[in-house]
Amino acid sequence: MHYINVDAAVLNVMEPMLTIKELSRMLYVHPNTVRRWSDQGIIKAVRINSRGDRRFRRSDIASFLVELEGNGGNPYKASMV
Repeated sequence: MHYINVDAAVLNVMEPMLTIKELSRMLYVHPNTVRRWSDQGIIKAVRINSRGDRRFRRSDIASFLVELEGNGGNPYKASMV
């Protein structure tokens, strides 16, 4: 049997990412709210392709939700940057 040693950085690259639409449905907010939070640095986004589409790591969103719960649900008190 062969085992592959996978670095944590490689796992981050391989981690499935969420689109704006998927994240807005998950958070029950409008897609423009997700864009605004991304622009303001409230949630961390990864820009892909030449158009600059945004993708969101599930692990970053999980951290955001934990911080959001701890500050009374105010996203403007939570900062992922």
